Amino acid sequence: MTATPLTPASATDGAALLDEVERFHRRFNVFPTEAAYVAVTLWDAHAHLIDAFDGTARLAFLSPEPGSGKSRALEIVETLTPRAATTVNASANALFRLVEADGGTPTLLFDEIDTVFGPKAGGNEEVRGFLNSGYRRGAKSLRCVGDGSNQSTEWFSSFCAVAMAGLGSLPDTILTRSIIIRMRKKAPNEKAEPYRRRVHENQGHALRDRLAEWAATVHNQIAEAWPEMPEGVSDRPADVWEPLLAVADAAGSHWPKRARAACVELIKAAGEGSEASLGVRLLTDLRDRVFCGADRMPTAAILEVLLGLDDAPWGDMNDDGKPLTARGLSKLLSQYVRPDNTSIKPRGIRVGSGTPKGYYADDLADAWARYCPPPAESATAATSATPQVREGDGVADDDSVADLCRHDTAELDTPSLRVVG
Repeated sequence: MTATPLTPASATDGAALLDEVERFHRRFNVFPTEAAYVAVTLWDAHAHLIDAFDGTARLAFLSPEPGSGKSRALEIVETLTPRAATTVNASANALFRLVEADGGTPTLLFDEIDTVFGPKAGGNEEVRGFLNSGYRRGAKSLRCVGDGSNQSTEWFSSFCAVAMAGLGSLPDTILTRSIIIRMRKKAPNEKAEPYRRRVHENQGHALRDRLAEWAATVHNQIAEAWPEMPEGVSDRPADVWEPLLAVADAAGSHWPKRARAACVELIKAAGEGSEASLGVRLLTDLRDRVFCGADRMPTAAILEVLLGLDDAPWGDMNDDGKPLTARGLSKLLSQYVRPDNTSIKPRGIRVGSGTPKGYYADDLADAWARYCPPPAESATAATSATPQVREGDGVADDDSVADLCRHDTAELDTPSLRVVG
């Protein structure tokens, strides 16, 4: 087999070197977007500078189906990163000892991560704790060492670069620390060069060694860098992307611009592709599809709307297929607080001569502002499932289901609640 030659670049020419690393990935990997190639290339380089950073982004290749190129992507990353250690399943104790071993901080590559965190794998809380804590420098865990009764405790570091590949998703706490590449099967017109380890591994290693040489020349620059974040990128996403943007800035040329464009694109894609927590989903549905401008709603009316939403989970909340109940609604909302910092709870609502239990928009407003995504511009009070409230009993009037969500308040007998007598 004839190997494709690599175009030489100066060891100190960071932009040209990153270009070569990207081309090496493109030979064997079909990523879903251009942003993915940028992110993975920068991640490869950042692994060579791990001791210059306060944090490290996890890299997650995920897909809904096998055969989407996840393991191949991890295989190419392995050839390009320092002290790469690939595992399919490992205990937390083994991982801690790997990080503490002589020879320098490893790059941990976790294939088939779904066997660790998938629905049939259990919690694996110790491995989750290792991955969660180890994205920040200085993270340590206290472990027992020794045999039998002759044991002592020692602190073990968990800080290292980690790339993962697997089916499905990952725990939210890991996803928020990750750059997520959602892989997919190649289309008929998408081609990749077959990877042959005995031929191509050495080519990857040659690039790896040149990345290490270049990293040594920019180490001090990167250790002192404070890369400018794209507008709107802050908090955890900024922590995740800071090392990669620092690498791009050090490389120069077109990489700073490409890196920031990839940062914005992949953060947005991660938000759109992730499942919101059940609580956030409930809050968002209450704001956009139940209250719709009303200032209060009886529990019975809320449940009727929620259970009528075909694209929501409320109709079969549990494995037994039972729907959300008033008690379940109260339990989900009680984990959030009102503006006065007390838990959200149902209260009596005056509806004509009756006072059914329900919820006030003012009680939910703070949680809506803090946890829900901004309302879509097209979101209106057009949900066709929202009931009216009949005076005195707080149950739905199926003959006029949309009026409660209409924003014109001229017909309302209270500032935001229509009472039909």
